[in-house]
Amino acid sequence: MTEQRASGELTDTVARAVLDTAGVAFLRPGLAQLLRASSPLSRVRTASPGAGRSAHSSGVRVTRLGGTGWWHVEVYVVLHRGHRAVDVTRSVRAAVTEALCGATGAPLQVSVTVTGLV
Repeated sequence: MTEQRASGELTDTVARAVLDTAGVAFLRPGLAQLLRASSPLSRVRTASPGAGRSAHSSGVRVTRLGGTGWWHVEVYVVLHRGHRAVDVTRSVRAAVTEALCGATGAPLQVSVTVTGLV
């Protein structure tokens, strides 16, 4: 398995774990997703956008830290109001670590950034 394919599969695994965490509204949309959603043509297209890319790729980034063997996971989330950000970020970090426990075979570094509240 190539490192890019492994990273894509890890991204999907992380996205599922994050979205199942209490207090998380959604992953931060990227610029391309925001522009696509606002385009009048987006309602006309029948093919799925971003074929070959993860639908969650802008809110989750998984990279291999060169030469160290560590995986770096960055998660950008929008939270539901009424949830303490510190509690949700701890839960997200724990969920990501648990989801990737045996999948990477290497140590993880997980960072969670709250980008908004809804």
